[in-house]
Amino acid sequence: MAPARVRAAPRTPSARRSTTGAGPATSLAAPFRDDVSSQRAFHLTHIDNLAGILRSGSIFAPQSAGWDFAPAVDISSPSTREGRRDAVVTADVPVAEFVPFFLSPTANVWDDLRARRPSARLSAAATAYHPSEFVLLVTTVDAVWSATPSVAVADGDAAATTTRFAVTREESERMLRTLRADPEQERLLDAELLVHGSVAFELITLVGVAHDKARTRVREILAGAAHSPKLAVFPPWFAPGE
Repeated sequence: MAPARVRAAPRTPSARRSTTGAGPATSLAAPFRDDVSSQRAFHLTHIDNLAGILRSGSIFAPQSAGWDFAPAVDISSPSTREGRRDAVVTADVPVAEFVPFFLSPTANVWDDLRARRPSARLSAAATAYHPSEFVLLVTTVDAVWSATPSVAVADGDAAATTTRFAVTREESERMLRTLRADPEQERLLDAELLVHGSVAFELITLVGVAHDKARTRVREILAGAAHSPKLAVFPPWFAPGE
């Protein structure tokens, strides 16, 4: 039997919990319908993993038939991998068959990594690196929806027992509107966009990096690639949290 998974206690809002880039908040009393299609989605990876992604042309789910190589730097801890093999999105399809994306560039687990806080979700290898050695691969929910029907939205850590999943586009849009309606957008910090199987690298429109040195390194890796997304230096996404 898999060990019980315990959700972390909710965090209180603070200045460092900025969700810049996550999309506009919408009041529950707003007279218009929130268009969630432009909501950004962020896949965190180490710079050393980019070459493998480019060779395959896709970001693969951990439990995917197309993923025939291990990442150079595995961000997830063994317990996280196990939890995502046990948890299911629908029927008998485990979370591990989905590529995870944050819905905020300051998602809680990324914030733990940036702040070097202990986290059961993170591997020891990942926490040994400086935040500037990672990159955020950015797309939008509309781009993903246009490419594949196998998309789900989780309203929290996808391996947690209390997390709910929206598996149709209508349900996903409704859940995203609810998450974005939070004025502080705190609910986006644990939520995830999940894409079954793989995500083609051509759907990535932007690669966020910490500084010019990282941008130069990523540009060298992308040189000659069939798809070359925009490179953006955005230090707030990588600044160590409090």
